[in-house]
Amino acid sequence: MAHAHESNTKKIWIVFGLLSLITIVEVIFGIIKPDVLHLTSFLGTSPLNWIFIILTLVKAYYITWAFMHMDGEKKWLRRSVVWSSVFLISYLVTLLLIEGGYLYETLAPLVKW
Repeated sequence: MAHAHESNTKKIWIVFGLLSLITIVEVIFGIIKPDVLHLTSFLGTSPLNWIFIILTLVKAYYITWAFMHMDGEKKWLRRSVVWSSVFLISYLVTLLLIEGGYLYETLAPLVKW
């Protein structure tokens, strides 16, 4: 029984370390904001925003995997949870980028940014 407890403790520390590392990278990019990533445009937004979106999706995946115990579930349950989440988040990001671009173009003459 103690062996299983040590295994879970090790897994928790690994997930904690990975999520902490990703968060630290996000904070560093948020503070520094390199001009090459921030002031250019790629697929409707800056590459810096894409980095934030991708890192957030990775964190969400690992949180789901570790804390919802998806590693012990059946393959199709894991896939249904992950695939539907990835689809819905991708759809939301697409809509937000399209609508944000439209609002920026529409309101640009009226608002000082």
